[in-house]
Amino acid sequence: MKAHPGFIAALDQSGGSTPGALRLYGIKEGAWSNEDEMFAIVHQMRTRMITSPSFTGERIIGAILFENTMDRDIEGQSTADYLWTVKRVVPFLKVDKGLAAEKDGVQLMKPMPELAALLARAKAKRIFGTKMRSLVKQANGAGIKDIVTQQFEAARQIIAADLVPIVEPEVDIHSPEKAKAEELLKTAILAELDGLPVGQLVMLKLTLPEQDDLYADFVKHPRVVRVVALSGGYSRAEGNERLRRNHGVVASFSRALVEGLSAQQSDAEYNALLDASIQSTYEASNT
Repeated sequence: MKAHPGFIAALDQSGGSTPGALRLYGIKEGAWSNEDEMFAIVHQMRTRMITSPSFTGERIIGAILFENTMDRDIEGQSTADYLWTVKRVVPFLKVDKGLAAEKDGVQLMKPMPELAALLARAKAKRIFGTKMRSLVKQANGAGIKDIVTQQFEAARQIIAADLVPIVEPEVDIHSPEKAKAEELLKTAILAELDGLPVGQLVMLKLTLPEQDDLYADFVKHPRVVRVVALSGGYSRAEGNERLRRNHGVVASFSRALVEGLSAQQSDAEYNALLDASIQSTYEASNT
């Protein structure tokens, strides 16, 4: 995870964003009659991607799953085992329960009372690490400090459970104060990183910044395994262009990675398109 060239595929849409993800994939909301059927369709969509010949550890170093995907199987193996043993892709689990209402220009994570139990299940499923997302909308110093404090409190609990946390304080790409918010975020994260004991490691998942190489200090920080970037609503072309300008940062795209893929495509069409998407994201991540 630290040194292999490649990027992380974010496959962790959960309940809130699932209908939208399926719609982009060409499946209309009438295709299921309850949540169980919806998640079964999601698993078919995920399985098609993960079992594609182009989806391997040569270019994809990790994949972020949501809980429902972790609990299902692919070709007779648990999803995490299939990812690692067949594809050599490191499995991560999304552990947050969504966002709280906006306060002080940010959205903190909702409380996670069942985190300890979820981490134990993840460990039993041979998951390597976790991911949790919160959202910065304005350059509000107090709000940003609250977000980073909450992220690292949870990160310490995850590290204690012998998993590697991906800390993801996303900055909204539409924020009118995006550059200033990113500066404040960088300062708050550096303070937390510098306070981590030796041997405690995190990963950072951040919005591609307005100032190129803003996060270079994180890339070389001894407590950081890897810095990855979310697409955040940028198209794949723009996400990749920004990625090239941020050295040592690799992609962890979701929407941008699956752009153009649909349920209606033949396997040949689908695999060719996914291969091109993976290749362009890989090249942008490793220039």
